Formats: sequence, C-alpha cells, structure tokens
Amino acid sequence: MIDLGIVFLVGFMGCGKTTLGRKLAKYLDYAFIDLDHQLEAKVGVTIAEYFAKFGEGSFRKLESEVLKTTVYPANAIVSTGGGLPCFFDNMDWMNRRGKTIYIQLSPKTLADRLEHEKHKRPVLNGRTEDELIAFIEQKLQERDPFYTQANIIASGIGITPEKVLDLLKSL
Repeated sequence: MIDLGIVFLVGFMGCGKTTLGRKLAKYLDYAFIDLDHQLEAKVGVTIAEYFAKFGEGSFRKLESEVLKTTVYPANAIVSTGGGLPCFFDNMDWMNRRGKTIYIQLSPKTLADRLEHEKHKRPVLNGRTEDELIAFIEQKLQERDPFYTQANIIASGIGITPEKVLDLLKSL
C-alpha cells in the first residue's frame, strides 16, 4: 500500500468529489469518508433540513466542527462539502493535516451536472439554466481564492484514480 496519508477533495458541488473519492479509496485500498454524511449522522437530519432550520451560520460552524473532530485513519480519502474550505480556517487546517486536491470544472459543466439534482439542493431549486450558470459563476468567484489554496488543482474532466495518484506522487 502506498502511504499518502489523508487526502481531502475540495471543489464546487457537482464536481465529483464523492464519486472520485469512492473510486480513489477503492483503488488505493484506503478508507473513504464523506464529511456530509458524517454531519448528517451527527445531527440526524439532512443538510438541507439542518440548513433550513438553523441557517447558514450554524451550519458552517457545525461543518467545521465535524471536519476537525472526525477521527481519520492514517490513510483516507475525504470528500468535503462544497463550501467547507471557504469558512473559518478550514482550508489551512486541511492543508496542515493532509493533502488537498481541488477538482475544478467550468460553470457550464457544473450546471449540466447539477441540472438533474436541483430538487435535492434547495439553493439551486427553481433556477433556469442561465440562472444556474450565473449563480455558479458568482459562487466560484467567491470560493476560488480558497479552493486554489489546495496542493493540487486538477481538471474534473476525465479524472481517474490513476491520474490523481500520479498527481499526488508528484508532490
């Protein structure tokens, strides 16, 4: 087994963090941790329900707490929430404790991927395609300064566990 430690996957919703994370963990025989699922298990409701009931401020504090209190195995692939790197010192915390990979996609590609999931994501529900793209462009402009602090910036187009391993080996 290759010892890469903890690898945190960051990026906008719909970029493929969870899908790639599962594949990469299986490929490397590592543990896979989805922080969104950890959070939901802790509070007993979905993220959308928690967000609606308690608001973004409370959610972001809880999200940061889950990041920092989760017990990580020596080798793990961790999928993070899309906004997690952008609050408190979360990105710096992840960079100090592991390797970070920003899975980057264009707003149009993200919109295409998210179109069929809008009903699951209240912040996207009811938006037209143009409104969705504009929303993603605005959010990426806000979040890119955090995302680009990652150790590796990788295009999400055609990304595979093998490509990610090559990128990690180059660090």
